[in-house]
Amino acid sequence: MNAYLINIGDELLIGQVVNTNASWMASELEKNNIHVARIVTIADDFNDITKTLSDALAHAEVVIMTGGLGPTKDDITKTALCDYFDMQLVMHEPSLANVTDFFTKRGLQISAINQMQGLVPDGCEPLLNKVGTAPGMWFERDGKIVVSLPGVPFEMQWLMSEYVLPKLQQRLGTEAILHKTVLTCGIGESFLADTIEAWELALPTNFRLAYLPEAGKVRLRLSAHGDDKLLLQQQMDEQLAKLIPLIDTYIYGYDDETFASVIGKLLIERGATLATAESCTGGQLGHRITEVAGASAYYLGGVVAYSNDIKEQLLGVHTDTLTQYGAVSAQTAEAMAIGCRRLFQSNYAIATTGISGPYWWNRRKTIRHRVDSYCIRQRS
Repeated sequence: MNAYLINIGDELLIGQVVNTNASWMASELEKNNIHVARIVTIADDFNDITKTLSDALAHAEVVIMTGGLGPTKDDITKTALCDYFDMQLVMHEPSLANVTDFFTKRGLQISAINQMQGLVPDGCEPLLNKVGTAPGMWFERDGKIVVSLPGVPFEMQWLMSEYVLPKLQQRLGTEAILHKTVLTCGIGESFLADTIEAWELALPTNFRLAYLPEAGKVRLRLSAHGDDKLLLQQQMDEQLAKLIPLIDTYIYGYDDETFASVIGKLLIERGATLATAESCTGGQLGHRITEVAGASAYYLGGVVAYSNDIKEQLLGVHTDTLTQYGAVSAQTAEAMAIGCRRLFQSNYAIATTGISGPYWWNRRKTIRHRVDSYCIRQRS
């Protein structure tokens, strides 16, 4: 089953709002064996909506739209859908009751414009939105499915999980899609490709490999499709068993893991603790660590020592070190890490120092390697 995603909103096109809906929806659909063939972002424009919908239905079995379902005049998706499907807006009483209840619980008076949220095209199946006010809408025509959802991310996600994905699952055949992502670091994309070239060329015809490079990392996404999910999983395991020994030195995790989550698992396994001292990163390192659920089991805390005075007073970095080597130096980073470890009484400490500005990324890479070397010496 192929799907097209249409995200509607002027705010998306001008960069005012990041289109997180597209990535979340695509990921969930792929998990449910629905292939996303195209993602399109368009303006809140009547003609754009109807034309894009027509083009999408010519190529996909499922079209899912987000945005333009609010109560204001710039939200025109329902009107465009009525025109496309030759329908009329009618009041859906359960949706109106849901909107009324939404405002009543908050001690607010519902206005006429808010009541219009209960209007839906008369030929659709309304999807009651219990976490917001705009209902979703499910249309079917000539064996094709069109779904319209609110653009508010948490509302869209609730409606997708509660209604859309289960209903699509009922329509699916036996085809299965599997993905496995191998996370690597310490090797460039071209060198990685050279290393695994023979393995890649020998992949079965129903497998596809994608290289997804980032700063300092390369993700290898292995995708496979077939009719027998158990057989497909067996094939995937066989291919991974051949791949991993070729690049095991560079693999740090799989799928949705991050550096922070992998480090957290290692710390838990060792019963060890971690603290951080940051200068140029301004707390970002601590933020990444505490994004991981359960980080309190190993992360004790951190210091943002932006000024040299704080580096000296809190972390015990000697004035001579700062004077002789400068704040941005391996010697200062090491002294900050030692002071941080002593301050928090942690098993490990990581310190960052660098320059924010046009040359920040190159400098950050240098500092990162210096701090990594220091932490290795501590472990030994």
